[in-house]
Amino acid sequence: MRSHYCGDITSLDIGKDIEVSGWVHKRRDHGGVIFLDIRDLHGIVQVVFNPDHQNIFDLADSCRSEFVINIKGLVRKRIEGAINPKMATGEIEIEAQDLIIFSKAVTPKFPLDDYQEVNEDIRLKNRFLDLRRPEVSDRLLKRSKITSKIRSVLEGHSFHEVETPILTRATPEGARDYLVPSRAHPGEFFALPQSPQLFKQLLMVGGLDKYYQIARCFRDEDLRADRQPEFTQVDIEASFVTTEDIMALGEEMITTLLLEFTNYESRAVPRIKYKDAIEKYGCDKPDLRIPLELQDISELVKNEEFKVFSGPANDPSSRVVALRVPKAEGLTRKNIDSYTDFVGKLGAKGLAYIKIVALGEENGLQSPILKFLQQETVDAITASLSVENGDIIFFGAGNANVVNLSMSSLIKKLGEELELLTCEWAPCWIVDFPMFERTKDNQLTSIHHPFTLPAVSPKELQANPDEALACAYDFVLNGYELGGGSLRVFDPIMQSEIFSILGIASQEAEEKFGFLLSALSSGCPPHGGIAFGLDRIVMLLSGTTNIRDVIAFPKTQSASCLLTDAPGEVSLEQLEELYIQSTVEQE
Repeated sequence: MRSHYCGDITSLDIGKDIEVSGWVHKRRDHGGVIFLDIRDLHGIVQVVFNPDHQNIFDLADSCRSEFVINIKGLVRKRIEGAINPKMATGEIEIEAQDLIIFSKAVTPKFPLDDYQEVNEDIRLKNRFLDLRRPEVSDRLLKRSKITSKIRSVLEGHSFHEVETPILTRATPEGARDYLVPSRAHPGEFFALPQSPQLFKQLLMVGGLDKYYQIARCFRDEDLRADRQPEFTQVDIEASFVTTEDIMALGEEMITTLLLEFTNYESRAVPRIKYKDAIEKYGCDKPDLRIPLELQDISELVKNEEFKVFSGPANDPSSRVVALRVPKAEGLTRKNIDSYTDFVGKLGAKGLAYIKIVALGEENGLQSPILKFLQQETVDAITASLSVENGDIIFFGAGNANVVNLSMSSLIKKLGEELELLTCEWAPCWIVDFPMFERTKDNQLTSIHHPFTLPAVSPKELQANPDEALACAYDFVLNGYELGGGSLRVFDPIMQSEIFSILGIASQEAEEKFGFLLSALSSGCPPHGGIAFGLDRIVMLLSGTTNIRDVIAFPKTQSASCLLTDAPGEVSLEQLEELYIQSTVEQE
């Protein structure tokens, strides 16, 4: 039904008889001549209908937006003055010789011009229309090319694509599972996988050596612009590898994508220790395009009478940090108040600041807190930060977690609003993660997952779990965690010790992970891997900050599908068949 795609016709085709199929993008009637712009996946071409061909002229006159039609005609050069340099096909047009209307369409719910802004809920409700917009379809086509390139890189390193189960059992991976009731096993449930973690480890035990999968994963967690309840990850695992092997592979894969799809100039990817990342940036996902760093000043203020600073400075669970923002003299009090409100929503009790107007001169510093601080302390702070005239210093003080969250978020906000980005792409590795962290009730939990290999022996781990480091690594790009991985536990004694530290008793461990412990006892090779978020990769390479923009049929931030109105209620008969009774009263 086509010899050419609409957007692929060029001046080289002038004089050819061709056939195209697509949607009516626009209809224009100029002095008895009808013009239809026909659109398909590759672009738009103009078709001309003359009244000399009365039958097809009348059909063209009946066409409206989004009618699906087929055109046969002759490619000709546009007349002088009618050439459109903004269109890829702007030099030519098709003189129609035949027209078939495949399908009529009601008036679209919204304009499909790519320059029209449309409410996202309306777009998602009518996603089948939204997909026709070039800005949407182009991202999905790019996603296909990115996925193909990823496969090419991995298969070039002799990795094998293997599928793992979607119906499995619940595992502790840090988020809530989506549960699926089993009709064949009354009262029992499958879980949709948060990742293929255990299965890919079992593939290594089975001798598959190098595995990858473009894997669908599911997590029932609170959503953000860069998260979805169902998502896709590039899952990688290999046997007889070191940390360096996996990191080199992951770095090559992402660098290849950046070189292929962006203007990235290849350079060494820095490695930052987790501890240093928290200290300098307040988070383990720093955006290195922003040249701002935190400096801990707890030692400088711990003897001050100003309790806002000295209190946290003398509390082991708290910290006091300073953030120098160069050449920020343009920030008004209104700007500062807005930043104070911003960090307040993240738990901070306030945002102290000092403006550097004329360093070394009387009244050369401006701040409401100067009257509370000794001059020696102020001098020490400005000296340690190497401030200059026109700078502003922001301070964070309080619980370390709150300070880290609020100040790291402030860095990113300042970077965007003050246009401080020094480059377009800034990847890095975060390494030397702790094995565990403490919950609010002081219980140990895994930072990554309980199958991560510690960098210490079982005895050392048991003696001091809080200080144990993990053989783990995360890949970060422009402030987004694109991937995370580790070497895995391959010794059943070590795995049992980790379960014990996490409060998983031997009976519970056997019940939940007996198959894994059995596999580890059957001759398990040293192995490790990494998983990259495909949706986030495509999001960044497509120049958007909303992950829904790069998924064909995404969920909303409330984890619902506006297109299909899912999730939805099911009948009592279906529930009874699955031995389920709902506690929600039906209207």
